[in-house]
Amino acid sequence: MKAIKAASFGYYAKSGELNNDYAQWSMKTLKERTNINTIVLTIVAEQANAHATSINWQTMPPKDEEVKATIRYAQSLGLDVILKPMINCTDGTWRAYINFFDIDVVCEPKWSDWFAVYTEFQLHYAKIAQECEATMFVVGCELVSSDHREKEWRKLIDDVREIYKGLITYNCDKYQENHLTWWDAVDVISSSGYYPFDQWDKELRRIEKVIKKYDKPFFFCEAGAPSIDGGDLLPNDWTIKGEVNLEAQTRYYKGMLTACAKVDFVLGFGLWDWKAQVYSEDQARFDKDYAFYNKPAEKLIKGYYDKP
Repeated sequence: MKAIKAASFGYYAKSGELNNDYAQWSMKTLKERTNINTIVLTIVAEQANAHATSINWQTMPPKDEEVKATIRYAQSLGLDVILKPMINCTDGTWRAYINFFDIDVVCEPKWSDWFAVYTEFQLHYAKIAQECEATMFVVGCELVSSDHREKEWRKLIDDVREIYKGLITYNCDKYQENHLTWWDAVDVISSSGYYPFDQWDKELRRIEKVIKKYDKPFFFCEAGAPSIDGGDLLPNDWTIKGEVNLEAQTRYYKGMLTACAKVDFVLGFGLWDWKAQVYSEDQARFDKDYAFYNKPAEKLIKGYYDKP
């Protein structure tokens, strides 16, 4: 597998926002300014809360033709595409807390109900990934409370393979790499690399043991930090409050990229993130989010991605 020099693109894009002139300019600018070779195209649907068993994937995300057009535009720029259909909770609960009783109880929501709907959601986008020749497909992201449902995840992956013939990965959450028991079912191991800037060497040593055990390629399907006070120490906390701090984001990237350059098993990143409707250059110094457009971290990323 070649090195993945990617950024996540299009997170929470609404219908009409993913494939207009501005979104195309945004993607082209992303490639020119960072030298990416891949985008991780994030398509977001929602369920009402952590215990809901319906997902609004048929009404919320951009229309299928817009998703397909975005993939084709990326490919016209010479970019590979990793398709990543994700779910969030409308009430703001983090997706990691989606959970149900392990033993079915009458009149209560069930894992079987949720996996049936989630599988339908995934298979729909697996068909698009196959039609558009996406390089990789991500069957789930940071669904920590479901990770122990090994039987259901193996069945879902088998169902996806019936439709999509490319590489399949699951994006586990930070610190979970050594807890999943079904990595053998996917082609590529991936995780969210939201580790404190000064802890990367330790965490990479832990992750390396997993990679050696399963003998699979590995990359960070997400990695990034907000440009806010404390963002380098708590990069996983998107609710953190404080003042804009571009240097905190830069420290995170320095720590991550320096540590990853010392090992040979990290085959890339899907850096978080770059919106389809990205802010203007002038707004960069006021932005507290994970975006790195026109921030000091952007130059670090390009320098890293420019290397063979």
